[in-house]
Amino acid sequence: MDSSSDEALDIIVTNVVATFRTRCHLNLRTIALEGSNVIYKPEVGKVLMKLRKPMITASIWSSGKIICTGATSEDEAKLGARRLARCLQKLGFKVRFSAFRVVNVLAVCSMPFAIHLIDFTKNNRPIASYEPELHPAATYRIKNLKATIQVFSTGSLTVTGI
Repeated sequence: MDSSSDEALDIIVTNVVATFRTRCHLNLRTIALEGSNVIYKPEVGKVLMKLRKPMITASIWSSGKIICTGATSEDEAKLGARRLARCLQKLGFKVRFSAFRVVNVLAVCSMPFAIHLIDFTKNNRPIASYEPELHPAATYRIKNLKATIQVFSTGSLTVTGI
């Protein structure tokens, strides 16, 4: 293989999901009435709060558990979570930022060639599966990394996991 055909793949992280706890009870109605960029979902028992910088959406439960989605890096997720905690403190809650944890990362990549999914699955049988009736992609599971790769026939890859 010569160096002219040796191309680097651009792997783009599109979403980082993180959780943290506030270590206090949160009154969702107060957050909905006094907070900004808030959507109250009483039927589900949560509040959605959006931040502009970094651009994240947080699901807030009254127990104090918060899930942040939409960040593009772990640092951005942590910064957004801390800013969210500060917003809740300004609303009068005794929030303490604790138990921050990244729970999922989503990345995409595109191969410079198409992939024949049936052959791909046959060659990687124990860890790859392809059910064309259910989903257009083959699923490739990497146990030791806790990651799953969705392989599409166009050469597009979607990687989820930690």
